[in-house]
Amino acid sequence: MSVRTFTQLPPLSLYIHIPWCIKKCPYCDFNSHEARDQIPEIAYVDALLADLANEMPLVWGRQFTSVFIGGGTPSLFSAKALDRLLSGVRALTALAPNAEVTLEANPGTFEQAKFKEYRSLGINRLSIGIQSFNPDMLKALGRVHSAVEALKAVDIAHNAGFEQINLDIMFALPEQTEAQLRADISLAIKQSTTHLSFYELTLEPNTLFARFPPVVPSNEQRADMQELVVEELATAGFDRYEVSAYAKNAAGAKNRCAHNVNYWQFGDYVGIGCGAHGKISSADSGRIVRRCKQKHPAKYLEASSAQEQLAEQTDIEMEATALEFLMNALRLKEGFAIPLFELHTGVPLDRWQKPLDQALEKGLIEQAGLSLRCTKEGFDWLNDTLELFLPDARLSAVKSYPVIPLKLDATRTR
Repeated sequence: MSVRTFTQLPPLSLYIHIPWCIKKCPYCDFNSHEARDQIPEIAYVDALLADLANEMPLVWGRQFTSVFIGGGTPSLFSAKALDRLLSGVRALTALAPNAEVTLEANPGTFEQAKFKEYRSLGINRLSIGIQSFNPDMLKALGRVHSAVEALKAVDIAHNAGFEQINLDIMFALPEQTEAQLRADISLAIKQSTTHLSFYELTLEPNTLFARFPPVVPSNEQRADMQELVVEELATAGFDRYEVSAYAKNAAGAKNRCAHNVNYWQFGDYVGIGCGAHGKISSADSGRIVRRCKQKHPAKYLEASSAQEQLAEQTDIEMEATALEFLMNALRLKEGFAIPLFELHTGVPLDRWQKPLDQALEKGLIEQAGLSLRCTKEGFDWLNDTLELFLPDARLSAVKSYPVIPLKLDATRTR
C-alpha cells in the first residue's frame, strides 16, 4: 500500500506561539526570546492573523476543537491584544462553541484585573509555569519569580474565575533532594488545581545548561523521584493519564488537557507564530505534512507573504507512520483504540505486525480489548518500545525523535 486513505480526518487544534519572555531560562530550548524592548503587540497580532488566514485553505470546512497560546510568556501580552487576536481567530475559523482555550502564564506577570479580563475573553484554561516553590531551586533554574509570587499567581487565577488550572512543576533539579521534591509535591497538591504536570529536567542541546552542566541527581535518584511523584499524586487523587500529566480524577476526563490529548492521539493542528509547527492531513492527496514557520520574530514580522512566513514543509513518510503515531499515543496511560490508528493515519496498523508482535512478546505493550497500551515496563522504557518501530537505517535513532518535551508536543513548537 503506498497511498493513505482517510475515511475521516482527525480532530483539529490551533497552536499560537508568542515568543517573548522576560528572561531566557538556562534549561529552555524552545523558541523564546528575551523582550529587551517594547513588545510589538499590534504588529505581531496582525502577522498572526495573516498567518492564520494563509493556513485556512488547507483546512476549509473543519472545526477547531481547541486553542493553545504558548510561548515564551504569552501573559506578557495585554488583554486588549489577546482580545483582538481571539476575535480574529473566531472570525476566521470554525471554532467549536465549547472549545478549550488555554493560555500559558508565568508568575511575575500576574495582575488580578488583567487575568479577570483574560477570563472574560473566553480563555478557560491556564497553564502556570511554576517549576518549583523552593527559592533555591528557582534560583538554580534562573527563574525570575519568587516562591511567594508563585503562590500568589495561583490565588489570582482562582480569584479571576478560572476553574481549569494546570501547574507546571519540574523535578530532578540541580542538587535537589528528595525532601525538597516532596515539599514541592505537597505544595502543588494544596493549590486545589485540576491538573498538574511534572517534568524531569533534561539538559537539552543548545542551552546554557548544556554548555555548563549543573550537578543533577543520579539516574537512580531520578527514577526514585519519578516514583515519588507518581505515588504522592495518586494518593492525592490525581490520575496519571500521560507520562508527565496528572488530572484530578474526581471529574474524570474533564480535567485532562484536551489540546495536548489531541497531539498525543496524532490529531491535526495548525501552528501560527514564529517557529510554530503544524501537522495537517489531507483526504484529497492522502498526505500528512508538517509545516514550520520562520523562527526569528524579526524575520517572521517582515514576511509579506505566506511563502515568506513558511520556513519548511515536509511529508511524514509512509514508513515512519507507526513511529510518528506511537511515540505520541503510547505516552497515554490508556494507550489507544486500535481503530484510531487507521482513522488518524490513513494506513492500517497491521502493516507493522512484525514489530507489534515483537513488542508484545517482549512484554513492552499489551492488548486490552480493542486497545493497545504500554505495560509498566514499556511505559518506563518508552524509547526501547519505540525503537522496534524505526522504519529503516535511513532514519536516525529514536532518541533524535522529540518524544513530547517540556510542555508541548512532538513538533518542537516552542
